[in-house]
This record gives sequence, C-alpha cells and structure tokens, in this order.
Amino acid sequence: MEQPIVIIPALNPLPTFIEYTKSLLELGIHSIIIVNDGSDSKYRSIFRELSSMDQCIVLDHVENKGKGRALKTGFRYVLKHFPKTGSVLTVGAHGQHTIEDVSLVLQTSRLFSNGIVLGVRNFRSKDLSFKDAIGQQAASLVFQLLFHRRILDAQTGLRSIPKKDLSWLLNVPGDSYDYDINMLIEAIKRQIPIYEIPIGQAKIKKNSIIHYDEIMNSKKIIHQILLNFMNYHKKKS
Repeated sequence: MEQPIVIIPALNPLPTFIEYTKSLLELGIHSIIIVNDGSDSKYRSIFRELSSMDQCIVLDHVENKGKGRALKTGFRYVLKHFPKTGSVLTVGAHGQHTIEDVSLVLQTSRLFSNGIVLGVRNFRSKDLSFKDAIGQQAASLVFQLLFHRRILDAQTGLRSIPKKDLSWLLNVPGDSYDYDINMLIEAIKRQIPIYEIPIGQAKIKKNSIIHYDEIMNSKKIIHQILLNFMNYHKKKS
C-alpha cells in the first residue's frame, strides 16, 4: 500500500507556503495535492513553482468555491489516480499546522488506520481571548449533547482520513467551513471511529485569511452544529 497523500486547500497563500510544502515532502508521504481555490492572479507564481516540484500536484478552481469544495476536488483526484494509497491527510495552507504536528498525526494514523484522526488544538493559547477559549468549550459541549460524542476541536483542518471513506465524504453537504463539522457528524452516524491527538496551540494571524482553513468563531460553529442536528431529525420524521 502506498504512503498517504496530503491534500491542501489553498486560497491566496503566502510565499512561505513553498518552503512549507518542501518540508512536508520530507515526511515520507507519497504526494501532495494542492487545490488552488480561486486565488488572486498575483499568487500564480507561487502555484507555478509548486506545480514544478516532484510529487506535487496543483489543481485549480477558476473561482473561489470554498474549502469544502476544494477538499472534495482533492478526494476525487485521489480516488481516480491513487487507488493504492491507504489514507489522505488534510493540512492547512497558512502555517497553522507545524511540521511536527503533521508528523505526529501522520504517525498516529498508522496505528489507527480504521478511522479518522484529528489533530486537536490547544485553545489555551495567547492568541485567543478568554471569551474565545470558553466559546470553543461551549461548542464542544453542544456537540456532545446533540450527538453523544465529545469532540474537542470539530473545526480542526489537520485530519487523517482512510481512503475507503472518501466516496461517502463526497456526498457530505457543505462547501465552506461547514464541511469540516458535517464530515464528523456523518462519521458518527456511520459509527466510524474518530481519534483525537493533541497538537500545538490554536493560532490566529491578524490580517490574514487563515479563517479559510479553520474558523475560530464559536457562534458560527455552534450554529452549524444545531443546523445539522435539525436537518438530521427532519429527514428522520
């Protein structure tokens, strides 16, 4: 079985993304699929350099379609072109996941290959206010009350997913940040194991587009959890 494939949805990445990608390749993965999700034209040189790298594939959305759609584009490509790989690893494009964090989730996924592995961020971070930290705990509690499963970080973008689960993941609704939460809820319904691995502290970069990868607004997260719960029970009734 081939080594894991890394999938990175990218919108207007910084030039440091090139070196970050090179460091990821040193972890012993098979390939990196980068989905350029409608980035501005001034970022073309970054994607050109990435596409020239061995083991690096760049897929383009002509216009921005959202992180969820970008992930699905990557999943489809893996299913079509990498039938022998065992899993995919989703990673953020804006430096919020250190190489050490990615390596940890990658190693853990080899032990827990039957389910989804989440890199769970530490919300006791100097980058987060007390209000934000409490909000994240509230979101986790709401998730547990509604779906009877404690998820400490439902919005983390650092995940290992078995390739066998990609087919049903293509049918999970959500084009934006909502896809991350919907994915976990659907996995719980399907009784697919979810493993949580502590990684580094949550990071918020001022004046950046990091929210494309992982939103930190607990009100939006709770709203999406409640919406999913209501939709699920409408289908059952």
